[in-house]
Amino acid sequence: MTKADIVKAINENVGLPKNETEDIVEIIISLMKDTLSEGEDIKIPHFGTFHVRKKRLRKGRNPQTGVDLDITPRTVVTFHPSNSLKQSIE
Repeated sequence: MTKADIVKAINENVGLPKNETEDIVEIIISLMKDTLSEGEDIKIPHFGTFHVRKKRLRKGRNPQTGVDLDITPRTVVTFHPSNSLKQSIE
């Protein structure tokens, strides 16, 4: 499903004009990006939680050459589905 599919589904179910629906979806995505970039989690009941994790410096190896190297620290976003989402998928 793409962002355009989400806009279309909301438009058909709610009946808002398409340009307003696009604006609402953009605002939601922007709010989520801003919240995650501040290091905060996003919890959506009956859906799941987006977590921000900081990964530490770690050792790695180039599989082609076998040379050891350091993998730099970085920040990643993870998603943990709620139990109700897990059950609805099964």
